[in-house]
Amino acid sequence: MAIMTKGQTGLTGNTAIAYAMKQINPDVCAAYPITPSTAIIEDFSSYVADGAVDTELITVESEHSAMSACIGAAAAGARVMTATSAQGLALMWEMLYIASGMRFPIVIANVNRALSAPINIHCDHSDSMGARDSGWIQLYSETVQEAYDNFIQAVRIAENEKVLLPVMVCFDGFITSHAIENISLLDDSEVRRFIGEYRPKHYLLDTDNPITYGAMTLQDTYIEFKHQQSQAMTRAKDVAIEVGREFGKEFGRTYGLMETYRLDDAEVAIVILNSAAGTTKVAVDELRKQGKKVGILRPRLFRPFPFREIADALKNVKAVAILDRADSMNGFGGPLFNEVRSALYELDARPRVISRIYGLGGRDYKVKDALEVFADLKKIAETGKVETLQKYITL
Repeated sequence: MAIMTKGQTGLTGNTAIAYAMKQINPDVCAAYPITPSTAIIEDFSSYVADGAVDTELITVESEHSAMSACIGAAAAGARVMTATSAQGLALMWEMLYIASGMRFPIVIANVNRALSAPINIHCDHSDSMGARDSGWIQLYSETVQEAYDNFIQAVRIAENEKVLLPVMVCFDGFITSHAIENISLLDDSEVRRFIGEYRPKHYLLDTDNPITYGAMTLQDTYIEFKHQQSQAMTRAKDVAIEVGREFGKEFGRTYGLMETYRLDDAEVAIVILNSAAGTTKVAVDELRKQGKKVGILRPRLFRPFPFREIADALKNVKAVAILDRADSMNGFGGPLFNEVRSALYELDARPRVISRIYGLGGRDYKVKDALEVFADLKKIAETGKVETLQKYITL
């Protein structure tokens, strides 16, 4: 596949990720394709077949096996990555915890898709949100450009010696994965220079320094391992900031923990992930023309959760709506809602917060939906009263 580098070129999200993988040239990719991430592995397998990369592509019988093979390769000292969606990520569940618990810097592209049942191949965030406590760093991407940039940065974040944790780069199925956008690609040499060579300190094939992975731990040691893993996840926040800043210095596109859009003087705001932020920005611009002080906060890093920074960004608004493309099925809102609401608890003057579930199974989220949410927020800001804490929209 001929793709022009250094300049604007039109690519789908899947093609852009496959091209980033080609530029990274991992040692091993173990994969079992699933809609809507299939094209990532299809495109990357072409690079393997053409000899454009040195990667050992392992085709396996299931997604559970794919992550198992990734873990084995990472234990041997390889730079490893793969891609999946929805039921594929769910089938990896057991192995996700093992990958993070063993501190393997595996990178996965998760093309967000609804979990069954009923069967649905379109976008929501139930897959990655279900894995939010599995010990994987999670980056969310609004656009094809951001997905491509996030995937490259993910390698640096994962392999940082202060972190050594796997990273999941999330972007919306079909909406971002299959949409063609003009993006700016880096040269292969620039990517290789930015990520550097992977030199693991501990790996099974280092016979001069033998180690073991997967050993039994009981009450005397298990909690110490988990404590170290938790501390590494905490450190990942500063590493993500550092890598995003360095990426911006090198290539002109700087990334932080979140994006704020017209939030500085906003009286009400929506918090939302991934591609739907673009739709919400259109609504914000329309309302700003009418003199309404509205804004957006779009988290980029969800794990570790930047609770202090989010609270600081929202401390001056009167009312906030957290829009989730997944339901925690707890009767009390979605996962993003619960975490943002908790982050705001320590503020002396807390904004009113509401939960709105939207777009499950790929249901369209339109500008009118965002405008209706802002109308609800305006009423809450004026009265100080929340009539409906949690509800579904886009029904």
